Amino acid sequence: MSKAWEPTLGAWMEAEGARFRVWAPGATAAEVVADSAHAEVSCFPLLKQADGCFTGLIPDLRAGDRYRFTIDGRGPFPDPASRYQPEGVHGPSQIIDPCAFAWGDQSWRGIAIDDLIVYELHVGTFTSAGTFRSVSERLPDLVELGITAIELMPLADFPGRRNWGYDGVNLFAPAHSYGTPDELRHLVDTAHQLGLAVLLDVVYNHFGPDGNYLSQFTPFYFNEKHHTPWGAALNFDGQNCEPVRAFFLENALHWLHDCHFDGLRFDAAHAIIDEGPRHFLAELSGCVHETITHRKVLLIAEDHRNLVTLISPTADGGLGLDGIWADDFHHQVRRCLARDCEGYYRDYTGSAVDLATTIQNGWFYSGQISVNSGEPRGTDPTGIAPSRFVNCIQNHDQIGNRPFGDRLHHSIDAAAYRAASALLLCAPQTPLLFMGQEWAASAPFQFFTDHNPELGKLVREGRRNEFKAFAAFADPHIRETIPDPQAETTFVASKLDWLERDKEPHAAVLRLYRELLQLRRSELARCSTRHEATALGDGVILLRRQGADASEILIVAALKPALQVTMPIEFDSRWQLLLTTEDERFNAQPRPPMIDRSKPEPSIIFPVPAAVIFRRERNR
Repeated sequence: MSKAWEPTLGAWMEAEGARFRVWAPGATAAEVVADSAHAEVSCFPLLKQADGCFTGLIPDLRAGDRYRFTIDGRGPFPDPASRYQPEGVHGPSQIIDPCAFAWGDQSWRGIAIDDLIVYELHVGTFTSAGTFRSVSERLPDLVELGITAIELMPLADFPGRRNWGYDGVNLFAPAHSYGTPDELRHLVDTAHQLGLAVLLDVVYNHFGPDGNYLSQFTPFYFNEKHHTPWGAALNFDGQNCEPVRAFFLENALHWLHDCHFDGLRFDAAHAIIDEGPRHFLAELSGCVHETITHRKVLLIAEDHRNLVTLISPTADGGLGLDGIWADDFHHQVRRCLARDCEGYYRDYTGSAVDLATTIQNGWFYSGQISVNSGEPRGTDPTGIAPSRFVNCIQNHDQIGNRPFGDRLHHSIDAAAYRAASALLLCAPQTPLLFMGQEWAASAPFQFFTDHNPELGKLVREGRRNEFKAFAAFADPHIRETIPDPQAETTFVASKLDWLERDKEPHAAVLRLYRELLQLRRSELARCSTRHEATALGDGVILLRRQGADASEILIVAALKPALQVTMPIEFDSRWQLLLTTEDERFNAQPRPPMIDRSKPEPSIIFPVPAAVIFRRERNR
């Protein structure tokens, strides 16, 4: 069982009343200012402790009551560790009792990383309603698809009614525009009872620009010695860093214990700067696995540096994380199919040889000089299990950071998209899908915010200026056509249309994804002992996967048309054709590959991009 865990920051219920604790080391006085029908007074002084925290037990307050803090007479301010902001980030905090929720997932034990098939979604745009409740209602569709885990983009409450989530300022409080904390718990509980794990994207590298009241309590949350793209780094290694580390450790444990999340994805882990003797993420990893022992919890980093230390055991000097987003696969596929060649795509050729290397090793860059940065990038991933690399052909960043939020299938032909999808789902690495990918959704995923007018103007200008170095947007008049992040229409345009997935050609793509995921969970799961990826020509990858019981799966993926691909293996009738991405059920006007098994040079001709999947029958 998990070791007992109790909160130490914010407000929580005890038998005698509500306990409060807030860190303000430079202050001499702090008070709780409450809005409660149960209390005779509204102001309650707190006692300062030696560690700089103010604390107190207030019998008159109950779950549901709202409150703020005053610090040396200033304020009142929302709680930095607020569990809910019902009126938004500038309003009062609310006392929440997580023990009041009746969980039904007592038998849930989590999911192993080898079984992970991740579906990333944004709560506000996943459905037209954009709420925790509406996500819960769609979970059976994801189970039917073959997903084993959903990953929610950040939930920490943000200014306004719409945001990607990376402008969060109340890290413990789920965004009030999505629903209440108990509605979030209901989502997680429903997922578990359906057999789905739930991961959460958390941001431990910066706070959003509006609604962050931390500096009113203490300046020590930030360390001016280090800088990130968002300003001064968070203080994980400077003066008074221990309470800051404790704040973020508590945040992780809050989501995992009080909300039953099955894992965390750390946004931009390279910007979590810690030059101390024990990196914060190593401490967090140890703390999580020490306090949660009755179920699997997965910790995954987003980090472009390709560092093995992130996923190496802490005993070996690593950070002890379970997995890492590996961008190289996406970038090679995108360069190959969509011909992107500016920015970080300069580092990639998109050739079949480089893509095969990426699949074989887990990532491409393992110490080579990056063209884009001019510096070495990456470390040798030899010996790391493939499942610890998370691959995608779409995610929120790679779509939403494009000027118009266009998805991969908006830029390439449908046959190539089907072939790339098959390669993603048949590769041994952990696949990640972005919401709507499974039916080639028509909706883009654009960058949207809802800041105050002054800040919103800066965001709008900054967004458009991001692209002025790209040839297509050198003209400022063309940059003006980039959707306005502040416009509600930009947000609405990004919402999925669930009705279209039952219509052609979307329904055909959905059938393909369902069959590929079924194949991954059955045949490919038995062929996880060894894999070999090789290039067979321009845009053609051969992927061979083998199991301990001598079973084999062969995938030939042509991301471009190929007149004749000679098979470099004994290719006889023992290889049973399972499917091609040009089967009629996936394409109303199929142009299937032509398979010639005749000796001495068996071959496959690909009139259009396609993937072909074979199984070698055992005992034959």
